[in-house]
Amino acid sequence: MRIRRAAAVIAAFALTGCYHAVITTGRPESSDVISNKWTNSFVYGIVPPPIVDTAARCTNGVAKVETQHSFLNGVVAIITAGIYTPMQIDVTCAARGTASASPVINVQPGRNAEQAVSEAVRVSSETNAPVYVQF
Repeated sequence: MRIRRAAAVIAAFALTGCYHAVITTGRPESSDVISNKWTNSFVYGIVPPPIVDTAARCTNGVAKVETQHSFLNGVVAIITAGIYTPMQIDVTCAARGTASASPVINVQPGRNAEQAVSEAVRVSSETNAPVYVQF
C-alpha cells in the first residue's frame, strides 16, 4: 500500500512540472521582447509551433529565446491527451551595435568544402570565437 501511495505522489509531482528552455546567443539584450503566450503545437510538441518572425522587429538580431509550457498550457495538454500542446515563446531582441564580428569563410564554387571546414576550425581555435562557413 505504501509503494502505491509513494508512486502516486511521485507521479503527481512529475505531471505538474512545467517545461522551460532558454537559448542565449551571447548578445546583450534590448528591452524589445516578442511574446507569444499561446502558440499552437501538437502531439506533445512533435508537430512544432509555427516559426516566430523576428526579422522585422529584431533588426540587430536575437539575444534570447525562451520556450515554456505554463500551468494553463499543461492543463490544456492534459485535457486533450497531448494532441494539442500549446506553449509560450518569448524572443528578446539584441541591443544596438551588437553585430557579429565573427569571421566568415566563403566556399566558392569548385572549392573543396572539407578544406573550408578545416580552415574554419583552425581560425576558430586561434581566435577562440565562432567562425561561420558560407556556401
